[in-house]
Amino acid sequence: MSKTIENTYQVNRLTDFKEITKMRLAVSVVFSSIAGYFLGADKINFFTVLLLGIGGYMMVGASNAFNQVLERDLDGLMSRTKNRPLPAGRMSVKMALFIAVSFTLLGLAVLYIINPVTSMFGAISIFLYVSVYTPLKTKTPLSVFVGAFPGAIPFMLGWVAATNDFSIEPGTLFMIQFFWQFPHFWALGWWLYDDYEKGGFFMLPTGKRDKGTAIQIILYTIWTVVISLVPTLGVTGNLYLSPIAGVLIFLLGAGMMYYAVKLYRDRDQKTAKQLMFASVSYITLLQIIYVLDKYIRLWI
Repeated sequence: MSKTIENTYQVNRLTDFKEITKMRLAVSVVFSSIAGYFLGADKINFFTVLLLGIGGYMMVGASNAFNQVLERDLDGLMSRTKNRPLPAGRMSVKMALFIAVSFTLLGLAVLYIINPVTSMFGAISIFLYVSVYTPLKTKTPLSVFVGAFPGAIPFMLGWVAATNDFSIEPGTLFMIQFFWQFPHFWALGWWLYDDYEKGGFFMLPTGKRDKGTAIQIILYTIWTVVISLVPTLGVTGNLYLSPIAGVLIFLLGAGMMYYAVKLYRDRDQKTAKQLMFASVSYITLLQIIYVLDKYIRLWI
């Protein structure tokens, strides 16, 4: 019986660790970083890929742990977050801070082994997310704009890890993920509007689920697709996208645009949820297409 209790306790500890570091989000960020690395690398170094994965996870995990420490009281007010380790009382603030600080130091050290520029961008990401974005979430809808900067770093971070340089190529990757975050987070904010309101978070550009917000979602969806297609023009240095890949990206963008326009027409939570998931599919498949397009062209 005692062994069963101990095993359950260990499982719960692991679950809480996954929650405090937001493992699903962290894995998606690592995926973006590795995609960027494959795009920037002339020759794949799998040890560097491993370091990027470990350092990237720690970078995101640290940001999320700090965020949950700062927002633990507000998390307790919202249905979707009230069972997180801190508001539920399963983890102490001291332990959460230990995880956050340890992950920050270890994560930046691991990224520094790759190269100093990668570590620098990792540090900037943590600072902006924790010290600027998090406090602004309860003060102004502009928090989404500020949060888009650290959120856009992972895709370009991989290129920087591969090249030890920041230029037009990683800048383009940054802009793709930067613009993408607006329709993504505004769709999420629309879908979970009532819950965010309980916590006092400003997630929508107008503060309401209205025509103005829907129009801005459409405009930023257009910008996301446009910047995603710029590499087909051959003006972004070594970052190039073939016409066939460009057509695939355009079709993905058309699917995302369909839900953005539908949200403008219907203005309901169901469509907002569909748009949010469409945006996740868009950025994931875009990164896969970018990488496959590069290596298929190299092999042919």
